[in-house]
Amino acid sequence: MCARLTATKTVPIGSDADLAWVRQLVRQAAADLGLSLVQQTKLITAASELARNTLIHGGGGHMELTALDDGQSQGLRLSFTDEGPGIRDIEKAMTDGYTTGGGLGLGLSGAQRLVQDFQIDSRPGQGTTVTIAVWLSGLPSPRPGSR
Repeated sequence: MCARLTATKTVPIGSDADLAWVRQLVRQAAADLGLSLVQQTKLITAASELARNTLIHGGGGHMELTALDDGQSQGLRLSFTDEGPGIRDIEKAMTDGYTTGGGLGLGLSGAQRLVQDFQIDSRPGQGTTVTIAVWLSGLPSPRPGSR
């Protein structure tokens, strides 16, 4: 059984004001889901970093916030999409300390450590989508036939 989508909201990311809006929406959705304060803080931190990357490195884009329900657990999925230059070397970009923007180089790898599911899809010249997810009970229940 796949996770059932229960609601999706799309938010544009084109300015610093949009970054604040993303954080606010993620905070509210995480609280509504019943995540602990620590879980909320981790998700908001990851979302903030990915939204900033979407704006700064991708030239803007959008976030899709989706409520999930697999019948036994509920979660949130956030997808950050831009049509920027893309990431030429994802493995290198995921290395702690690697930066193209003068920061600490902990953005992508740090965001990955803060959530339960992390996926990145990037094609040079076509843009990037980073998708993260958290589940209320930790991880979704195993699917029949999977280990």
